[in-house]
Amino acid sequence: MLFYRAAVDLSRSTLNYVAGLIRRHRRAIGSAWRLLNPGRQALLVLVHLRKGETFAQLGAGFEVSISTAWRYVEEVVALLSSRSPKLTQVLRRAVRDGLHLLVMDGTLIRTDRVAADRPYYSAKHRHHGVNIQVIAGPDGEILWTSGALPGRTHDLTAARIWGILRELHKTGITVLADKGYQGAETRVVITPYKGRGKPASQKQANRSHARLRAPGERANAQLKSWKLLHRLRCSPSKAGHLVKAIAVLANREAR
Repeated sequence: MLFYRAAVDLSRSTLNYVAGLIRRHRRAIGSAWRLLNPGRQALLVLVHLRKGETFAQLGAGFEVSISTAWRYVEEVVALLSSRSPKLTQVLRRAVRDGLHLLVMDGTLIRTDRVAADRPYYSAKHRHHGVNIQVIAGPDGEILWTSGALPGRTHDLTAARIWGILRELHKTGITVLADKGYQGAETRVVITPYKGRGKPASQKQANRSHARLRAPGERANAQLKSWKLLHRLRCSPSKAGHLVKAIAVLANREAR
């Protein structure tokens, strides 16, 4: 195997943040000496999430076994995911901060699944994956991400399953969403007009809707800039925790 020097396009503050989480966790559980110190473990995890390198590549680069690399990543993903806020917390904070507009959108995270796994096949995207719901601020900040549902799940169905519509209705915050959410049982979710031959007023409303929604929809692009989410090779059941962990890091980078 050949080795070479490489870089990861993340800030030093993000590395220090993750290393701090690891250091406090080791102290809390009374962890004994390990092969990698908190800083090196943090770097290993960031390389995996940002660049999508396999555990074999991580093990070779950091001089640890594949199983050790896997354990290090699992440990830190759990720590980061636990710091992802709950939906009710996010909405209460939005009300407190005076936000009057949010953006809701669903995204499909591709998974390395076989054709037999029918629930994970999305006919819309024509490949296997998991459905993740994302709520973002009007400036594109990732406020909340859901757990993972099979890829064939419709966005509106996913919003119902996670209780998003119910919580939005309670707070009364206006939420912009695409046509996939038409039929939502609450007036706070505003979607574009459907159909051909629309009057000029509806066309103009759709243009304004798209213009306001676009910055928020960039949240999905921020998530998918982390190469691990281009195509997951792990169990789909882990996708939700991975997305939450990456959302925490993406927000740290954006600050």
